[in-house]
Amino acid sequence: EGSDRVGVQLSLGASGSSSGCTSVKIKCLKLVFDCFPYHTNLTRFFHLLLSVLVKFNNCAGNKGVRYETNSLDFKVRADGTVYAAHHVQMPSKQLILMVTAWDPQTLGRWEAIVRLLVAEKSQHSGHKTAPPSTFDTLLPWRQHQSANGLRRQKRDWVIPPINVPENSRGPFPQQLVRIRSDKDKEIHIRYSITGVGADQPPMEVFSIDPVSGRMYVTRPMDREERASYHLRAHAVDMNGNKVENPIDLYIYVIDMNDNRPEFINQVYNGSVDEGSKPGTYVMTVTANDADDSTTANGMVRYRIVTQTPQSPSQNMFTINSETGDIVTVAAGLDREKVQQYIVIVQATDMEGNLNYGLSNTATAIITVTDVNDNPPEFTTSTYSGEVPENRVEVVVANLTVMDRDQPHSPNWNAIYRIISGDPSGHFTIRTDPVTNEGMVTVVKAVDYEMNRAFMLTVMVSNQAPLASGIQMSFQSTAGVTISVTDVNEAPYFPTNHKLIRLEEGVPTGTVLTTFSAVDPDRFMQQAVRYSKLSDPANWLNINATNGQITTAAVLDRESDYIKNNVYEATFLAADNGIPPASGTGTLQIYLIDINDNAPELLPKEAQICEKPNLNVINITAADADIDPNVGPFVFELPSVPSAVRKNWTITRLNGDYAQLSLRVMYLEAGVYDVPIIVTDSGNPPLYNTSVIKVKVCPCDENGDCTTIGAVAAAGLGTGAIIAILICIIILLTMVLLFVVWMKRREKERHTKQLLIDPEDDVRDNILKYDEEGGGEEDQDYDLSQLQQPETMDHVLNKTPGVRRVDERPIGAEPQYPIRPVIPHPGDIGDFINEGLRAADNDPTAPPYDSLLVFDYEGSGSTAGSVSSLNSSSSGDQDYDYLNDWGPRFKKLADMYGGGEED
Repeated sequence: EGSDRVGVQLSLGASGSSSGCTSVKIKCLKLVFDCFPYHTNLTRFFHLLLSVLVKFNNCAGNKGVRYETNSLDFKVRADGTVYAAHHVQMPSKQLILMVTAWDPQTLGRWEAIVRLLVAEKSQHSGHKTAPPSTFDTLLPWRQHQSANGLRRQKRDWVIPPINVPENSRGPFPQQLVRIRSDKDKEIHIRYSITGVGADQPPMEVFSIDPVSGRMYVTRPMDREERASYHLRAHAVDMNGNKVENPIDLYIYVIDMNDNRPEFINQVYNGSVDEGSKPGTYVMTVTANDADDSTTANGMVRYRIVTQTPQSPSQNMFTINSETGDIVTVAAGLDREKVQQYIVIVQATDMEGNLNYGLSNTATAIITVTDVNDNPPEFTTSTYSGEVPENRVEVVVANLTVMDRDQPHSPNWNAIYRIISGDPSGHFTIRTDPVTNEGMVTVVKAVDYEMNRAFMLTVMVSNQAPLASGIQMSFQSTAGVTISVTDVNEAPYFPTNHKLIRLEEGVPTGTVLTTFSAVDPDRFMQQAVRYSKLSDPANWLNINATNGQITTAAVLDRESDYIKNNVYEATFLAADNGIPPASGTGTLQIYLIDINDNAPELLPKEAQICEKPNLNVINITAADADIDPNVGPFVFELPSVPSAVRKNWTITRLNGDYAQLSLRVMYLEAGVYDVPIIVTDSGNPPLYNTSVIKVKVCPCDENGDCTTIGAVAAAGLGTGAIIAILICIIILLTMVLLFVVWMKRREKERHTKQLLIDPEDDVRDNILKYDEEGGGEEDQDYDLSQLQQPETMDHVLNKTPGVRRVDERPIGAEPQYPIRPVIPHPGDIGDFINEGLRAADNDPTAPPYDSLLVFDYEGSGSTAGSVSSLNSSSSGDQDYDYLNDWGPRFKKLADMYGGGEED
């Protein structure tokens, strides 16, 4: 969004016409004629010369674009028309305007410089007045005397532009020009300048002596910082009154070659396909020079300095000296030989003059891109592999190829196809994305008995097509031999889910069918044996040799094992191969129904009023068989006993329903067993005599049994009901008396005094003897409590009372042998026998119950660890004596005394 600038030079001339109008309209920096009122006796024609071509970004109707100028005399309308803001008198032969266009939406700015040059012709003579010569002293304000003494003010002089070279070394301030008015002879005049560079930033670049009118530049100029300055010179008297009209001063900075060309990038990256023809475009490098592009200082030219590597030629590329376009100049680009070139490009101003111009360099990296100019080739002409039969997704062979194109690109990636040898589509070839190898994979199981080997012809190509003019290599085709190995296959039932139909109820041992399997291994001599795998009702048997199916029980269609009249069993066929293989087959038996189930009457119980015509009982029948061995049913009453037909009658409703009702006008309330004969429609028909319990009871006006009637119908009279009520009352009274007696007894038990001391009463005491704790070395116990007590004071001093039965009696103690403090080193059996003899000689020994205290045994043990004992298996021990020890040792005698078994 920088500033685009265009220069426009306008020439103004005078003609003989007395009036006219002319103006300039700027649209997209293209100039068109328009006119505005200009009151003068001269018609001025603008001759427009466009000095540089500039693109204007907002040409879509110029909507929203705003214009402004740096002159107070001229304005620009919204449509781009330049017009005079008021009556303007042209004071000089040229007028320079700066027109600025800016878009408030995109913030873009464009500038156009309009220079107006005025050429004047006399109305009478037609001769052009000569322009004044340029002197160090300029008199822009001149007065002329007419012949009659009257003063006529002529047009002010046009001050030519002042050119100042940039980077001047001074000394400063350096005089540029002197400005004076011819009125300075009459009055004292003060001179001043205004504008950018004087009293506007940058400040004090230019200065003027207010007395002499000499104008100076105070420091070196930089054209790249600012190329021109527009100042105005003023002349006033000592009181500040304007003496002359302000004049415009235009100062142009002359460009010097003080800037080197600068590349936009130091490193440029481009690419070109290998095998490209000479003249193929590669890339463009661009260098900008800050100097004036209209002069040789800013005209940049390009050339290639070096190329690395210089293969196959040292001049593989050339560059357009003006545009910077790099193109190929020689053939022979081959990525497989040279993948990248590094080209040093030099940009020089002064139109490429190496003696006077300034230069700069940049690096262009040109990558030779791969094209598919190398077809893939197999590393060998034949490949082989092996696959077991009935296996899928198995890689049987790896095909290796060589491709000199760029790896892992479409020009290198291989695609394999099977041309011939696999009409059934058993194999496919998948590409390994890393190694580019072709993996021959089984996708459809092969059968050894059908094909023992396959001879495949395969072809390899790339994802990308070959480049123009490149032919497929004969090495892109190879042969693959695949051998199939035989494995033991499971036998199979040709008609799996075999369905047979037969009537139910066939006798046991009936041959149903032969359910045989086939072993696909034709080249192996193997036998097939059969067995049951699933027989839910255990109704079938199968011959292990030939697969003949016979019944082991009567088949019943009405069984719970039957689903939709079908019984299903599964059988196993296994061969004797290595390893054995087996297959399963399912036999489905469709059972045809026979009339083997008599109908059952429904419901089993009913209720009816004791008077007829109030309600009836609807009856039907249920039969486990299916059509045609079910309804319509025949309902009838038996002739015996005769009371049935006397009291009841049956009315047929339809084939499945009938009504049971009273034949008599009144029947005593009660429960009656009414037998009914139900016959189905089977061939031959079956019948069944079913009994329905009918409760006859008195009914209300709605036909419902009353409560009393329901009890009476249950068979209980009034006396029976009263007797039941009396029994219930007596039972409740007995329960109440028992509860009162228990509460009283509990109260007396709590108020009765105990006959003995509760501490000595052992009836309700819990004596705990199982606090074993840890070992003697693990517990910090007071072991002195285990020693033999020295005195009996705690026993003799006890008050008389009831003695506990497990307490030792008071009396003289026997003299036990004194044991040493150190544990006895002898056998533990001697120690126990010694204590046993002392206890036998103790007069205070049993019949009382007592605990024999063997005292403290010491801190250590002379016996070894029990964990070191092992059972002997030498067999030298004779256990026959266990037979003489009685029935309790009979089990041990059988285990150890019976001798060795075969």
